[in-house]
Amino acid sequence: MTISPSITSPDRRRLRLVGLLPWLFAGAVVGYAILVGGYAATVVSFALIYAVFVTGLNLFMGFAAQVSFGQNAFAAIGGYVSAVLTASHGWSPLPAMALGMAAAVLAAAIIGFPTLRLKGHYLAMGTLAIGLIAYEITVEWQSVTQGYMGISGIPPLSLVGYEVSSDRGQLVMLALVVAGGAFAAARIRRSRFGRALSAVAGSEEAAQALGIDVARYKLMAFLLSAGFAALAGSLFVHVVGFVSPEVFGLHMVIVTFTMLYVGGIGTVAGPLIGALIVSLLPETFRAFKDYQDLAYGAALILLLIYAPRGLASLFSTRGRS
Repeated sequence: MTISPSITSPDRRRLRLVGLLPWLFAGAVVGYAILVGGYAATVVSFALIYAVFVTGLNLFMGFAAQVSFGQNAFAAIGGYVSAVLTASHGWSPLPAMALGMAAAVLAAAIIGFPTLRLKGHYLAMGTLAIGLIAYEITVEWQSVTQGYMGISGIPPLSLVGYEVSSDRGQLVMLALVVAGGAFAAARIRRSRFGRALSAVAGSEEAAQALGIDVARYKLMAFLLSAGFAALAGSLFVHVVGFVSPEVFGLHMVIVTFTMLYVGGIGTVAGPLIGALIVSLLPETFRAFKDYQDLAYGAALILLLIYAPRGLASLFSTRGRS
């Protein structure tokens, strides 16, 4: 963060406190879920898995200003590789997750090289096709994925011989993963790579004139995004213990886009705040019964009207400094 010399020390401290508010909110929600456990812990666990996915999506869409509707394909690769290797072949979860992420990044490299030559709506349509193709493969390749029947009996994650099977233990583990992902995103944004992505986001032609290899940086952002998506897919199957094609369908694309825009595209805290808000809103409006979906939709619209850059942008110190 660059602070102007004209800003005094009290103003600087105030800006830092304002910037911490989204993280304090997220910490309070996760802390409450850990204390209460049970259903609250389950809802927040799913939100944190989505936060990992959206953090990767934000690298590609927020930092590099590219569009991808096909990140669910890489989540499916990560999830199914983990599920098949652990449930059918007796692998430990961590090596299976690592191989799933490697497979997703390799697939992203093969797919991204020709696809990222497209721009705008054409890129959006091309990536949407990637997600649809991956969904059809998970349905039709029944000898491996078992089609709509899905794969059950997937073991929970284990670390140094300790199996993380309790809801509170899984929540703590997921919170640590999300914190690591957010730290990595913050470091990337401040790095030379992040500044190059910002230049690409501003104008590809201008970035190219400055000597930035636009195609290479877009591909690197796409690979990082695929890695995050595969990690989220693997975490999901080990937390739930089951996977089927519907998990990684179009619903996932819509929900994660909503989380990204509600939380704040291009911000570091946005993916986490968006995942928590979009996951908790349906539970907040459960008392409305038949009108729950109506209230949920109205709340999302109001959020997007009054915070068009996302909730996290309201507390961003970038525009204020």
